[in-house]
Amino acid sequence: MARADLTFVPRLLPSSQAAAYLVVSASTLSGLPVPRKLLGSKRLYDRLALDQYASNLPSEDEHRENSCDVVFGD
Repeated sequence: MARADLTFVPRLLPSSQAAAYLVVSASTLSGLPVPRKLLGSKRLYDRLALDQYASNLPSEDEHRENSCDVVFGD
């Protein structure tokens, strides 16, 4: 039986799909502070938690001074 082609994003995602959802690698995802849910023996990412993490990322126009700015200027 062929796998169903979903036209929506499920609420709970395995790490490979969660990484694709955030457009990062699976190894990058594993280092992010995004909690996982347990469903039986599966560890899944909640799409709402992924959305919240992405929403809290700084935007490009938010200037944050870092050590290079102090040394080299803007």
